Amino acid sequence: MQKILDTVDAQLDNSLARLFAFLRIPSISAQPAHQGDCRKAAEWARDLLAEMGFAARLSETSGLPGVIATHHGAGPEAPHVLFYGHYDVQPADPLELWNSAPFDPQLVDGPRGKRIVARGAVDDKGQVISFLEAVRAHLAVNGRLPARLTVLLEGEEENGSPSLAELLNNERAALAADFVYVADTNMWNFTTPAITTSLRGLAAIDVRLHGPKRDLHSGLFGGIALNPIQALVDILGQLKDAQGRIQIAGFYDGIAPVSAAQAENWAGLGFDPAAFLGDVGLSAPAGEADQLPLAQLWARPTAELNGIYGGYQGEGSKTVIPAHATAKLTFRLVAGQDPQKVLENFEYFVTSRLPPDARVEFTRGGAAPGFSLSPDAPFLRAAQAALAAEFGKPAALAGCGASIPVVEAFKTHLGLDTLLAGFGLDDDCIHSPNEKFELACFHRGTRAHARMLAAFAGQL
Repeated sequence: MQKILDTVDAQLDNSLARLFAFLRIPSISAQPAHQGDCRKAAEWARDLLAEMGFAARLSETSGLPGVIATHHGAGPEAPHVLFYGHYDVQPADPLELWNSAPFDPQLVDGPRGKRIVARGAVDDKGQVISFLEAVRAHLAVNGRLPARLTVLLEGEEENGSPSLAELLNNERAALAADFVYVADTNMWNFTTPAITTSLRGLAAIDVRLHGPKRDLHSGLFGGIALNPIQALVDILGQLKDAQGRIQIAGFYDGIAPVSAAQAENWAGLGFDPAAFLGDVGLSAPAGEADQLPLAQLWARPTAELNGIYGGYQGEGSKTVIPAHATAKLTFRLVAGQDPQKVLENFEYFVTSRLPPDARVEFTRGGAAPGFSLSPDAPFLRAAQAALAAEFGKPAALAGCGASIPVVEAFKTHLGLDTLLAGFGLDDDCIHSPNEKFELACFHRGTRAHARMLAAFAGQL
């Protein structure tokens, strides 16, 4: 292992040169003008992997191709890792806010040392190259890898992954593995690594409450006619009790409480909810009063009103009772909840509270379950040991309040759980001008990847 780590250190300049070549390709999947650049990036990654000794190819889809590469020299008894990343990037706009051209990567000084600045520096080209450079170091020292490895690089992640299900279904046999390893996430802070062990799912719905058959004059009908806006807000105002607990029947069914070990791990992270909320002009946690702030963020479901509208929206006054009112809601869900059951029960929550003369229609949106990784998963324990060896401290076992659709896709289409361990930081300006990747994070991430590859095979 020490020879492998020494090789990582010695090849850092060459690693950066390869990363910079990748970053110079403006592979913006959302913009049709850059479709050729996206294919160029896919071909570049394929050729890099082939040069490293992988059997590498493009996998065509109805959209942009995926890159699939395999290296099975470890033998049939070795564990099989499926590494996922993406070669596409976000648009660079607004260009005038960049301090340098977004596709002309720069190594510049920052408060933590040198940093790599370019679109895709950390999301996700830098994280992909960091992993591949760890693979390169293993091959340089031993001529083989400790585990069987399949690499899958997607080209449409930044555009909603419209062809991912097609790609996974087309390549089901080629992508068979023991688990998926994704490095498109963050550390807890600059000195503390993190493994994301839970993600919240999502269920979306629109509700439109109808009253009179047309807008009414509030002077002629006010006081006797049903007001749909009033009726809708009366119903939605009952969604939560005074303690923040959601009142939809069966909403909490299937949810496991936060374990004592997890609560202890979170308590040691030093999370400051006042500082976290202060950055957005707030001061006090507003979730369930009996839950820890990090549990409110990571381990508990939500019911959020994202928009509500009806009636007159222009300047000045227009004295109407509107014919209808609409609200948009999303539910962030945790492992154990059934998204469709949540939506069904919400619909009953509304319909059972309708006043006379009101009728309602619902439009369901996307729905995906939450994800939780078992603390007993052997690859999780291996990653914890590897990260502790590299950073000299335990990794934070973090949750994520958002959703990462690819994790649900791997579970649905391939039946695989996902390990999420990346080396970005909260201030990396992901999706913003001046996106960066701290050189120290790139370098230590490469070393950590090298350790994890060995740990997955029990060779740490």
